[in-house]
Amino acid sequence: SQGGKRSAMPADERLALTVSDLPQAPLGLSVAEAAAPFEQDRPDSHQETQDARSTGSDTLPENLGRGLALLKARVRTLSEGPGVYRMLDAKGEPLYVGKARNLKRRVGSYTQVARLTVRMQRMVAETQELEIILTQSEVEALLLESNLIKRFGPRYNVLLRDDKSFPYILITGDHDFPQIAKHRGAQRRSGRYFGPFASAQAVNPTVTALEKAFLLRSCSDSVFESRQRPCLLYQIKRCSAPCVGKISTSDYARLVRDAEAFLSGRNEALRKRLSGEMQAASDALDFEGAARFRDRLRALSEIVARQRINVANLVDEADIIAAHAEGGRVCIQVFFYRAGRNYGNRAYFPRVAAEQPLAEVLASFIGQFYADKPVPRLVMLSQEIDDMELVAEALSTKADQKVQLKVPQRGDRRRLVNQALSNAREALARKLSEVGAQATLLAGVAKVFALDDAPQRIEVYDNSHNQGSAAVGAMIVAGPEGFIKSAYRKFTIKNAEVQGDDFGMMREVLERRFTRLQKEDPERQGDGWPDLLLIDGGKGQLSAALEVLDGLGIKDLVLVAVAKGPDRNAGRETFYRPGAPPLTLGMQDPVLYYLQRLRDEAHRFAISTHRAKAGKRMTQSLLDDIPGIGPKRKKALVQHFGSARAIRAAGVEDLCQVEGINRATAQAIYDWFYSA
Repeated sequence: SQGGKRSAMPADERLALTVSDLPQAPLGLSVAEAAAPFEQDRPDSHQETQDARSTGSDTLPENLGRGLALLKARVRTLSEGPGVYRMLDAKGEPLYVGKARNLKRRVGSYTQVARLTVRMQRMVAETQELEIILTQSEVEALLLESNLIKRFGPRYNVLLRDDKSFPYILITGDHDFPQIAKHRGAQRRSGRYFGPFASAQAVNPTVTALEKAFLLRSCSDSVFESRQRPCLLYQIKRCSAPCVGKISTSDYARLVRDAEAFLSGRNEALRKRLSGEMQAASDALDFEGAARFRDRLRALSEIVARQRINVANLVDEADIIAAHAEGGRVCIQVFFYRAGRNYGNRAYFPRVAAEQPLAEVLASFIGQFYADKPVPRLVMLSQEIDDMELVAEALSTKADQKVQLKVPQRGDRRRLVNQALSNAREALARKLSEVGAQATLLAGVAKVFALDDAPQRIEVYDNSHNQGSAAVGAMIVAGPEGFIKSAYRKFTIKNAEVQGDDFGMMREVLERRFTRLQKEDPERQGDGWPDLLLIDGGKGQLSAALEVLDGLGIKDLVLVAVAKGPDRNAGRETFYRPGAPPLTLGMQDPVLYYLQRLRDEAHRFAISTHRAKAGKRMTQSLLDDIPGIGPKRKKALVQHFGSARAIRAAGVEDLCQVEGINRATAQAIYDWFYSA
C-alpha cells in the first residue's frame, strides 16, 4: 500500500469548486478528473477496513465537540444548492462521501447530535476537514458521489467490494477473418462486444458452443499468421480453418454475421435457415454437408437450452438486483439477461453498518455498481429504494438512453425477482456459515500460538526464484472473511547480492514492508499492521525475520516460521517461534489444515509472480533491446513469425517480408542476434 499527502488547496478554494470548474468531468463520470482538486493515494486494501458499527453505548465519542464545531462553522458558508461533500480525518483520508439536494441543510443535519446514530457520532468526532464540490443538479451530485465512493472507499459509507471486471464475448473487427474470444477489461479493440456475462463459468461454454455452431477461429492473430496447416480445432469441427484457406473471405463473413445475429437475439430466423439448408443438402444427397448443418443446429440448441428464459415483455437488456439482510450482513444478487438469455449471476456482500436500512444499502450499491459498468434499459429491484426517480434519471444520463427502474409486483417478472431473492438468501446463509467457521479457526490459531485474541490480520511471506533469476517475494493476507486479495503484495528483489539467497531475500522483503508501514502508520491506528506473521521456512528464515524486526525496533509482533517435515511432506509441519520450543499439531487438527492453506496460498502467489516475471523476461528481452525496433515493428514481427524464437531463426530476406521492415532494419535485427 502507498500513502499520500492531501492536497494543499486552501479551504476557501475547495468550498468554491463547482462541477464546471473540474477539468472535463462529464456529469461526474470521470472520477479521476472530478477528484483531482483533492486527489490522494489510498491503500489498495481500503475496502477491507473493518466496519464501523454501532456499539449501542450511550457514551458520546471523544472529540465529538471538536467535530461539531467544525461542521457548524462550515455550514454558515455552504450553498443551498446541490453538491457532494466529503468528510476527512486527521490524516486527510475520507471518512464519508455524501450527496445533497441542499448542501447547507444536509451537512447541517450532522450537527443535531440527538438524531445521529452512535456510528454517525463517531464519524463526526473523527471529522477534521470538510470538502465540497458544487454541482449543477442533484443527478450530477448522485453520479459524482457514486464515483468518489468507488474510488476512495470511505469507511463510513456502504462499500461494494468489486475488484473483478465482467467477461464479454468479443468478435473482433480489425481482421479479414474475425476472431471470437472471451474478453475482460477495457473495450479498446475494434469489434462487437456481447455481454456482460457473470463469470468465466458462464461465458466459456458459450464460446465453445459458438465455435461449434459458427466455426469461427479462436486463435490469436499471431498464431493465425504463422499457421501452415489446420490445427486440431479444424479436425474436431470447431473451426473453418481460414488460416490456410479452407474457407473464403465472403463465406467466413457470412458465418460472422450469423454469430452476431444469434448473440443479438435474432436466433429463430437463423435456426429456420440452417434447418432449411440441412434439408436441401439432404435432398441433394449431400449427407456430409447435411451433417455439418445438423451439428451447428445442435450447438445452437445447446446454448438456447442452457440460457433460455420464457418471460413475456422482457426487454432485450435487463438486470435483476435483489437484496437480503440477516445477522448484520447483506447479500445482493445481480442477474444478467441479454437477448432473451440468462448470462449468469453474481453475489455481492457490501460492507455495511448493522443499523443501515436495506433500502439505503441497495440504493448505494446501485450507484457504485453502475459507476464503471454499462447500464441496461431495465433494472428490476426486489424492493423500493429512496429517490427511485432520481436514481433512474442518473442511470439514464450515464447510459445515454432511457433506463427504467422497476419493482415488479406480479407475473413473470416478479417470478424472476423472487428467484434472485431466493439466491441472495441462500448465498448469505452460506456466507454466514463460512464466516462462523473462519471465526472458529482463527480462535484455534489464537489458542495454538497463545494470542490474546483471534487474529484479524494474518500476513504470510514466501519467496520464489530460479537459481537467482526473476527473484520475487510475496505477501498474502487473511482475516475473518478469508483471503484479502486486494491486500496481497509482490516484491521484486532489488539487491542483486541476495538474489537466490532465500534468507537474504526474506530480509529484504520484510525490511521494505515494515519500514514503509512504520512510516505510514507509526501509531498503528490503521488496519495495516498484522496480528500474526507467518514465514514459509524453518529456523533460518525465522532468524532472518527476527533480525529485521529487531533492527526496526519491532518487538511485539507474533512471528511463526512454518517448516515441512524431514521428507517435505504435508501434515508433519513444525512451527518455530522465538524463545519457544518447536510445535507440531495433530494431522487431523483443523487448525493445521488452515495454516497449511495459508502457507500454500503464499507459495502459489509467489510461484505465479515468479513465472509471470520470468515469462515476460523470456518473451520480451529478445526484441526490446534491438535499436530501432519500437512497439509497432515489434508487433508486426511477432504477428508475422509467431514467436521471438522464430524471429531469431529468420534470415534477412525473411525479415524483409514483414510490413515496416526494410533491408537496413532487417540486417540490423539479424546482426543483433548473430554478431559476436
